[in-house]
Amino acid sequence: MNIFFEKYNTPHEAFPFDKVRMEDYEPAMRRGMELENEEIARIAENPEPPTFENTVVAMEQAGELLGNVTEVFFNLISAETNDEMDELADKMSPILSDHANDIMFNSKLAQRVKEVYEGFESSGEELTTEQRQLLRDTYLGFQRSGAYLPKDKQQRLKQIGNEMSKLDLKFSQNKLKEINDFVLHITDEKDLDGLPESAIEAARMAAKEKKMEGWIITLHSPSMSPFMTYSNKRELRKQVWMAYSTICTHDNKHNNKAIVKRIVDLCREEAQIMGYNNYADYVLEERMAKNKENVYHLLYQLIDAYKPTAQKELEAIRQMARELEGDDFELMPWDTGYYANKLQEKLYNINSEMLRPYLELNKVKKGVFGLATRLYGITFRQNREIPVYHPDVDVFEVYDRDGSFLALLYCDFYPREGKKSGAWMTSFKGQYIDKDGVNHRPHVSLVMNFTKPTDTKPALLTLGEVETFLHEFGHSLHEMFSNCQYEELSGTNVYWDFVELPSQFMENFAIEKEFLSTFAVHYQTGEPLPDELIQRIVDSRNFNVAMGCLRQVSFGLLDMAYYTLETELNSDIETFEKEAWKEAVITPSIAGTCMSVQFSHIMAGGYAAGYYSYKWAEVLDADAFSVFKQNGLFDQATANSFRENILARGATEHPMTLYKRFRGQEPTIDALLERNGIKKNEE
Repeated sequence: MNIFFEKYNTPHEAFPFDKVRMEDYEPAMRRGMELENEEIARIAENPEPPTFENTVVAMEQAGELLGNVTEVFFNLISAETNDEMDELADKMSPILSDHANDIMFNSKLAQRVKEVYEGFESSGEELTTEQRQLLRDTYLGFQRSGAYLPKDKQQRLKQIGNEMSKLDLKFSQNKLKEINDFVLHITDEKDLDGLPESAIEAARMAAKEKKMEGWIITLHSPSMSPFMTYSNKRELRKQVWMAYSTICTHDNKHNNKAIVKRIVDLCREEAQIMGYNNYADYVLEERMAKNKENVYHLLYQLIDAYKPTAQKELEAIRQMARELEGDDFELMPWDTGYYANKLQEKLYNINSEMLRPYLELNKVKKGVFGLATRLYGITFRQNREIPVYHPDVDVFEVYDRDGSFLALLYCDFYPREGKKSGAWMTSFKGQYIDKDGVNHRPHVSLVMNFTKPTDTKPALLTLGEVETFLHEFGHSLHEMFSNCQYEELSGTNVYWDFVELPSQFMENFAIEKEFLSTFAVHYQTGEPLPDELIQRIVDSRNFNVAMGCLRQVSFGLLDMAYYTLETELNSDIETFEKEAWKEAVITPSIAGTCMSVQFSHIMAGGYAAGYYSYKWAEVLDADAFSVFKQNGLFDQATANSFRENILARGATEHPMTLYKRFRGQEPTIDALLERNGIKKNEE
């Protein structure tokens, strides 16, 4: 039997990954589309006058089977794919896109929704705030998809959606294949000079896994990052840096340049069909930022505030390099991380390797979970009976303060060939309350690419990896605490420039002594992380912070440059990119390198005209965390307010309404400038 057609006989009805077969996916998707079409037809053809319940709610609840199978399938495309799954994704993505378009362009359905939306004030229907939000979002979903446009324009929008689904997939597949295809195979032990023992051991394990002698450096972050930071072999650093910076630029079938142009042009065309000048105008209308002028205002505000400090930071790294290598040394991009680390050691007597022995993954996990317990009273219990999609994955039952079941949390920590790079939070099941009042709790997944354990050592993390854990865990709390009636509004289904607030907020705890002291002990001796080392972490927290800010701003400028275009993109991608972000880039430009062709966020990840949201949310998170600093890091009243007003409410109200309910006022940039030490520098 096809597992998707069965009732899941598992704890909490978790998906039975141990029972699923490759041949289950396509029939389940096709059957799911058939069932949803039948449900939609019943709604559209209903002879009764349209109401909120028989139209909007009925729509929101349609398509359960299709949702179940696509959530599993496309999550695994990111976390545990193979050639067979990629081929099926190529085949089914346009079919699924057509199916979704057919629903949005169903004229009878769209008309019913419009009648409910335009007539509910006079209909006598009493709607809650959340119901009004669902009605608004449903109507806008039709309107902003072109449901009320002429048929010829609808047909073109369908074609665009179909082509975009293929391009998004191809973009991601090309990037993953290029990353997996590169290895720096080291056979001479001298070429390991400068690398810490942990990096050497990981490189040896990587070679062993590939049945090769010696050591292997890959373009996956846990391998590449320490190599670029510590390797004394400048030519090898250059080789790795150039390999990463030229991903998907080569003259082969994985080149993404044409795909970038096509994605940007299709987005512009879609927006113009919808009556907007450009894609950014179309997207930002439904964001906290509201328009491109506000986005550019933030980005240039940050450039003005941070660029002078960033230039000083870069000059300090350059001076460090010349101090070690001679006055004629020219600092190149593959040198920056290496000499920045030398400077950090000189100034603060600290580097990321010093902290690794104190940041063993299992202890970090207990620390992060313990932080949630201390803030919100929730507890975590591992359940090995729940099936997983890979042996590396652990599953935890999460219980609320009163002992009630809150969520399932899947944790998938290590890189592998079938897994995309980076880190993300996703879910296999969203939260909602059904018509009988049963609160269906979410099944959430944290997917990361951390340093793996070796034959001789457990997984030992850098502080940066701990911050990544906290970031994605913040997203998971947004899902797990969700307490909304409708799944469409629950959890992280919020504006893009609000979704990063809960995640970036959690990163603040990474350097707090009260948090570190709960778990950071030496993995061999059990000795606590020394207070003076914690102080060095705090002292160095703003090391190169301005350069980091400008890097993010440069990505935001590039994103906006693409999606504010009002005519076809005819420029060379590399030339366009370097012109777009020049105001925020202070390091040398290297011919042949290109970020756009691997910039998954804005090309295949939903952040088109939205990358600024990381900095937007950083303003929010610094402002929000200042309340915790003021009231006490673990103040229960503050934590409860953050949970109830931000984490539990999903998209049931406008995010600024929710934020002001927690904060008492709109955010300002001041807390961020103070946290980064920029405001002090200006005074």
